Amino acid sequence: MYKYLILDFGKVIAGPTTGDWFMTPKFLELIDINKIDIDKFNKARKKYDHLLGEKLLTQEEEYDMFTRFYDGILKDSYPNYNIEIAKSIAYDFTYNFTKYTLYEDVYRELDILKEKYILIMLTDNWPCVTNYLKHYKLDTYFDKVYISSIYGCQKDQGIFFDIPIKDYNIKKGEALFIDDSEKNLDEAVIRDLDVLLMDRYKENIKSKYKVINNLSNL
Repeated sequence: MYKYLILDFGKVIAGPTTGDWFMTPKFLELIDINKIDIDKFNKARKKYDHLLGEKLLTQEEEYDMFTRFYDGILKDSYPNYNIEIAKSIAYDFTYNFTKYTLYEDVYRELDILKEKYILIMLTDNWPCVTNYLKHYKLDTYFDKVYISSIYGCQKDQGIFFDIPIKDYNIKKGEALFIDDSEKNLDEAVIRDLDVLLMDRYKENIKSKYKVINNLSNL
């Protein structure tokens, strides 16, 4: 029997309200999608993607990073752009709780799972998620929350997993990790974690790993 459940946040606990992680509600309010040069936009996202991996400890640092991120992307792909647009979108990403939508089973299932396991969150995310979890009282379910930007590494780098494994002295067979990315599961398996692939939107993903669609499947 497992002692630990390690859960991702994105597309396990909550999803992007607009359908896109980086097109926040304010982004769609201020940006006319039909006027974006999609090719330039996609190239710009790749060009500035490295900013998302910066080590950030505070929301103030996060706001600054996202201002630079959106400034670069929109400057390269959107007509009549000005820096105030980037600042508004960056503020929205950093401080607006409505950018994410919780899945309807989350509270019910976490109530059940908390009685059976030590719950840990391991998320590629930024400081804003801490206040999001507190706002919705989700932090009370988790023994500890590990946020990638605070540690300066991400799950696909593998070493991010080593931190909770060391902190809790997790042995093979003691922990189950749930994530929506096969690449992340690959890294977890290398470190002797058992895994499940979450497919919240029932996209009929073909995977080498067992697929679940909600937390009740656990």
